[in-house]
Amino acid sequence: MKIKKLISSASFIALGAMSAQAEEAVAEVKKMAQDTVVASAKVELKAKAATFADDTAFMLKHTDIVLLKNGDAAVAVAPAYQGRVMTSTHDAKAGTSYGWINRPVIEKGVVSAEEEKGTILEKIYIFGGEERFWIGPEGGQFAYFFAPGKDFTVENWSTPAYIDTDVYAVKDKSDKHVTFTHAIDTKNQSGSSFKMGIERKIEILDNKTMASNLSVEFGDSIKGVGYQSTNTLTNTGESAWTPETGMPSIWLLGMYAATEKTNIAIPIKDGKGPKVNDYNFFDGKPVPAGRLKATEKHVFMKGDAGFRGKIGVTAHRSMEIAGSYDAMGKVLTIVTYGAQEAKSGYVNSKWELQEEPFAGDVINAYNDGPTEPGSAEQLGKFYELETSSPAAALKPKEAMTHKQQTYHFHGNEADLEELSKKLLKAKLSEITEAL
Repeated sequence: MKIKKLISSASFIALGAMSAQAEEAVAEVKKMAQDTVVASAKVELKAKAATFADDTAFMLKHTDIVLLKNGDAAVAVAPAYQGRVMTSTHDAKAGTSYGWINRPVIEKGVVSAEEEKGTILEKIYIFGGEERFWIGPEGGQFAYFFAPGKDFTVENWSTPAYIDTDVYAVKDKSDKHVTFTHAIDTKNQSGSSFKMGIERKIEILDNKTMASNLSVEFGDSIKGVGYQSTNTLTNTGESAWTPETGMPSIWLLGMYAATEKTNIAIPIKDGKGPKVNDYNFFDGKPVPAGRLKATEKHVFMKGDAGFRGKIGVTAHRSMEIAGSYDAMGKVLTIVTYGAQEAKSGYVNSKWELQEEPFAGDVINAYNDGPTEPGSAEQLGKFYELETSSPAAALKPKEAMTHKQQTYHFHGNEADLEELSKKLLKAKLSEITEAL
C-alpha cells in the first residue's frame, strides 16, 4: 500500500487547548519572527516553512517544546516524542531549521488503535526530528521491532511504543539542558524479557565548547549550533543480558532536511572488513552507482532524498565522525560520538536469522526516496546520520552510556572549507564532486 495513501487515510484528531508553557513559547517564537520582518524591509510577507521560528511555532500548536538557547542558537526538544531533538538553528529569529519536520503526522497526533488500522501509523509515527532515541537491533533473532517468533516481513514489523509514542518524563531542565527518564518492559524476537531504565540528557553547547570538542577554530563568517545527548541504558531487571538472550544497544538517528545538493561524507580508516556495508534494508539491493562511492579514505553518499537506501560503517573502519555538506544552503553538518570498548560487538539489524548477530555497524546513513521506482510518493524529503553504542552486556543494575554530538555550521565557503578539511578530511569540492 502506498505510503501517502496510508498517511492520508487516518482520521484527523481535534486538538485540545495548549498548555500555558506552550502558549508563552508560541508568543515568543512569533515575536522572533515579527522582529525579523520589522528589521528587514526586504523580507517577503509570506510563510517560510524552512525557518526555525516557523517550524517551532507550528510544533507548539500541537505539542510541548523545550527550547534550549545559546545566544542566537537554539535547539527544540519534544518530551512527547521520547525527548527527541526536533530541530535546531544557528539563528532562532531567522535561521534555517536544520531538522526535518513531518507536519502532517505532528498535526494529526497519536490516534486510537481503531483509527490506525490499515495505515502506516500501525507501524510507526514518523514525526521527524534530527535526533531520536531508539533501541537496537531492528531485525534478527534479537530484534525489538518484531514480536516473539514472528517472521521478518513488513507485515510483522512495527516500532515499539516506548520509542515511538510514549511520552518521556522531564526529570529536570534549564535554558541550557533538559533531562528525560523512562522505563521499558519488553521482549525481543527470541522471547527474552528485558526491563530497561532510560535517562536521556540534551544540552546545547556554547561556542567555546564546540571549538574545544572539535579541536578547531571558527572563521569570522561561521555561525553554528551544537548539542550533545547523553543516553544511559540501565538493566533494571533480575537477569543479565548475554549473547544467548540478546543484548540491546542505544541507537540515535537524525532526520535532516535534504536538498538536491547535499552529499554525505564519512571518513574511514584502514581496518578489518569492507569499507562500507552497501545494502538496502528494504529490498536487499545495493545503492546504485552514482549514489554511493567508497575511496581509501571516505564513503560518500547522496543525501538528496532521491533514492531510498542505507549504508553502514563498522567500528573497525569508523573514525568516530560523519557529516554532510549542503552546497545550496552552505551548511556543514557534523555528527560525532564517544567511542568505547565493545567487547560484545555491535548489534546487527538485518531482517534475517543471523549467523553474526553482534557484527553490526557503529555508523549508518540513510537517504529517503520514492517507495517504488518512478513513484512520486515517499516518506519525506530527508536523509539520516545515525550512531550506535556497543551491545549492552549488562548485569542487573549495571548501566551503559552513549554520547553523541551534533553540529551545524553556516558560513562562507572558505571558512567552511577549513572545517571540512579538519573534521571530515575532505575539501568541500571533494564532497560535492564525489557524486
